[in-house]
Amino acid sequence: MGSLQRQTSPESDNDPRYATVTDERKRKRMISNRESARRSRMRKQKQLGDLINEVTLLKNDNAKITEQVDEASKKYIEMESKNNVLRAQALELTDRLRSLNSVLEMVEEISGQALDIPEIPESMQNPWQMPCPMQPIRASADMFDC
Repeated sequence: MGSLQRQTSPESDNDPRYATVTDERKRKRMISNRESARRSRMRKQKQLGDLINEVTLLKNDNAKITEQVDEASKKYIEMESKNNVLRAQALELTDRLRSLNSVLEMVEEISGQALDIPEIPESMQNPWQMPCPMQPIRASADMFDC
């Protein structure tokens, strides 16, 4: 009795043993498919949880970086303000030095004596041309909100 021949023969359709074997295979396949689907759902759920955790971490990192950028920008603005004050003071002192040098030149002409008149450094003659860094490009936190 070849079971393969019996299963494929037309008479096997009426054979209760064949129906039992077929039903058992279908039941096992169905159980296997259900278990596979359950594992797939669990994997997807874990992946979703991992992605949600990663998003949370990235948002926290982004908030910290935004705070650091804001703090650096505040310090830059503060330094730029101090630099502007120093440039104005340098300009004022340069003007005073020019005035004093003019007075010394007059005294030198009148007295006939050679005086040590300091020269104004080239960088001080044009204080508006002092090296000044470019303004930073500020990234706002709004750009990264989804």
